[in-house]
Amino acid sequence: MKKVRIIDTTLRDGMHAVSHQFTPEDMAEIAKALDDAGVDTIEVSHGDGLGGSSFQYGFAKAKEEEYLEAVSKVLTKTKLAVLLLPGIGTEKDLEKAAKNGATVVRVATHVTEADIGEQHIKMAKKLGMEAIGFLMMTHMASAEKIVEQAKLFESYGADAVFVTDSAGAMASSEVKERIEAVKKAISLPIGHHSHNNLGLSIANSLAAVEAGAEIIDGTCKGLGAAAGNAMTEVLTTVFKKMGYETGIDFYKIMDAADDVVAPKLHRPQVITREALSIGYAGTYGSFLLHSLRAAEKFNVDARDILIEMGRRKTVGGQEDMIIDVAYELSHQ
Repeated sequence: MKKVRIIDTTLRDGMHAVSHQFTPEDMAEIAKALDDAGVDTIEVSHGDGLGGSSFQYGFAKAKEEEYLEAVSKVLTKTKLAVLLLPGIGTEKDLEKAAKNGATVVRVATHVTEADIGEQHIKMAKKLGMEAIGFLMMTHMASAEKIVEQAKLFESYGADAVFVTDSAGAMASSEVKERIEAVKKAISLPIGHHSHNNLGLSIANSLAAVEAGAEIIDGTCKGLGAAAGNAMTEVLTTVFKKMGYETGIDFYKIMDAADDVVAPKLHRPQVITREALSIGYAGTYGSFLLHSLRAAEKFNVDARDILIEMGRRKTVGGQEDMIIDVAYELSHQ
């Protein structure tokens, strides 16, 4: 029976859906339920990773150390991961995370910029952490370019490489092509992180595994940026039905999603017209809330903002351009 490692990012990507307002107590309660269900790894941080709590990305309810400390105290077997985007998170942030119980770090870069993550991968290895290269927005690059960047992460000492659909913009055939290419080119485990803006996150996750991926991301109730992520409880059930072993009790993960996470939702995690526009345009998922606020301020349609941001091929870190685009649209 083939094994699939699931990394649950409810406490990181899911932070986008609650405006980064989970409390340490919220996180501890969710983490305990995930640990009890047998989830291999959970990721904890601001939605934009270590150091993300800021004016630009939105302030979190508590400090990172408080979140990590609260979660690490309740884990008995589940590994604790963090996300680090070079330019947002720093080496000092990574050191603090390691001191507060994190044993895994995913170093996330744009699909063409793996080189900016070299020092963070190497530092993580010195700290004794599992280091994973996380290539974002892979719909924006060819399979050949993704292979090139994956090889860079491998050369830096990464333990695995993720092919990430940050915009929920890919069809299953596109996921399959990219995963197969990377699988043939490097000797590391391959992972996939899928958003649900086109309603394809579960299908794409399954396609990734069938193409050779060994690690899949999910969140309880699909909590995440824009239309959210592949739902961990659904992934677990689908993989069980298809004969894959995840190590997760599918009743317990259902209970964690419905009884623990669902009551904390600020709004239903559904495919809205704006989220669907993100999938269509290939726009960075976390631009959603910024675009909604800008649309209200300048009295324009948020869909127009998101589609224009996609047309300009903007990436994470260019949130300031949303205001510029909204202003320009308001004067057309």
